[in-house]
Amino acid sequence: MRNMRTLPSMGGGMTYAHLGRSGLLVSRVALGTMDFGYLLDESSSFNVMDAAVDAGINHFDTADVYGGPQAADMTKGYGVSEEVIGRWLQRSGRRDDIVLATKAYQPMGLGPNDRRLSAYHLRRACEASLRRLQTDHIDLYQMHHVDRATPWEEIWQALEQLVREGKVTYVGSSNFAAWDVALAQSAAHARHFLGLISEQCLYNLARRAVEIELVPALRSLGVGLIAYSPLHAGLLAGALEAVETGAASGDLQQRLQPIRSQLADYEALCRETGAKPAHVALAWLLRDPVVSTAVVGARSVEQLHAIVAGLALHLEPYVLLRLDHIWPGPGEAPQAYAW
Repeated sequence: MRNMRTLPSMGGGMTYAHLGRSGLLVSRVALGTMDFGYLLDESSSFNVMDAAVDAGINHFDTADVYGGPQAADMTKGYGVSEEVIGRWLQRSGRRDDIVLATKAYQPMGLGPNDRRLSAYHLRRACEASLRRLQTDHIDLYQMHHVDRATPWEEIWQALEQLVREGKVTYVGSSNFAAWDVALAQSAAHARHFLGLISEQCLYNLARRAVEIELVPALRSLGVGLIAYSPLHAGLLAGALEAVETGAASGDLQQRLQPIRSQLADYEALCRETGAKPAHVALAWLLRDPVVSTAVVGARSVEQLHAIVAGLALHLEPYVLLRLDHIWPGPGEAPQAYAW
């Protein structure tokens, strides 16, 4: 796999890495926009996007379904996040400053073909996203989930057509198993097509299941990992401290209970090293060459600045060992279970 060395920005703050084996450089932190138009109003969303670009963040991640409550069995998506981004692009004129990524798979209508990855749906979903985003192309078009009922020949034919038409530049996946990625790349190679350059998946210190097979597959195939929920929905950002200061929500207090002892050890280690828990969690992720970027959702400019401020943190080997002790990983296949 390409050496994922980081490159400083011209401004000297943000650093960048290749997205997988591609030549595309993305900021080590990507802006997640799932809450835009939902938990974050349009004006606040605009402010966060302005601040993100000013901070050197060039990777904006959204999906056609974002803009409301998310569930695996949702009846119909919203399109609101894309619409907010589209209006911001028109107002700001900063389309050429960002790598715009969106996704398709979830239902965006009530018809039988208004979901999944058929050629029929992919074409319509892409054109609908372009309208909502008010742009003529999507830089990274991601399959939000795998569709094992649709053959890869059909999926790649549809995506190749979108690339030829200039509507899509790169293709990525999300929530794929390692063998799904391998099958996808095999089919793309047979068609002399670049195939996937990225896989977006749940990955953080507390959720390391992808290390057993997915991470080794991505490393071998040159597919960059885009980590979502890098702070485990706030649990790795100083949850216990938030409880002590009265800043934790009831939901956060409930979710931390099963891992309370680990969080106590984790936050104690962070205090010992003099680093904020959120910064340690990000630094741990971004140390891995397979990880191109981590998607963070900020609900204020202040939150965004606080996250970016920790990107220079370097973790010493003894800190990494202690983190592995607190949050043990599964190991890599087959050694983890066969040797």
